[in-house]
Amino acid sequence: MLLIKNTLVSLDLIEEYFACDLDACHGECCIEGDAGAPVTREELDAIEAVLPAVMDDLTPAARRVIEQEGTGYVDEEGDLVTSIVCGRDCVFTTYAPGGLCLCALEKASREGRAPQTKPISCHLYPVRLKELPGGMTGVNFHHWKICHAARARGLREGIRAYEFLREPLTRRFGADWYDELALAAREWLAAHPD
Repeated sequence: MLLIKNTLVSLDLIEEYFACDLDACHGECCIEGDAGAPVTREELDAIEAVLPAVMDDLTPAARRVIEQEGTGYVDEEGDLVTSIVCGRDCVFTTYAPGGLCLCALEKASREGRAPQTKPISCHLYPVRLKELPGGMTGVNFHHWKICHAARARGLREGIRAYEFLREPLTRRFGADWYDELALAAREWLAAHPD
């Protein structure tokens, strides 16, 4: 683990190669699992504010879930998460040609129809955060079989997970934090070559 400001960063974030490969996985992280994406109340409020910009991108089933149950719920573990369709798909999943799953919130942001409201838990994936005693945050690399292609692409292209995740890590922790992480990563990798 590395101590970066008030976080404990898993060495996997530095050592693992990672670069999403949507052509290979088809965005499976939007549709796999038994609960929606972890969110904060503030994130749900921001998402609800942009619903008009994304509703036409959603499936009819997702629109029904949002209308009947809302954009989020508290799951079995007591966490606030995005609503899901048929016990599986995030309600904000949209489909591109060829069955590629995309986040409707991110799509609307990239197209200039809405500000960035994609939940930080999704934007950061495969990083998972854990609140620790003393106000510390654990920054952990989550290993999930559906991301095998992302690890292979990262290795092929020489992209470490922390490099691929620069934008969301900066969004969550700030530019100074990311710069400190990048410096620590370079030093660690120089001292511990593959």
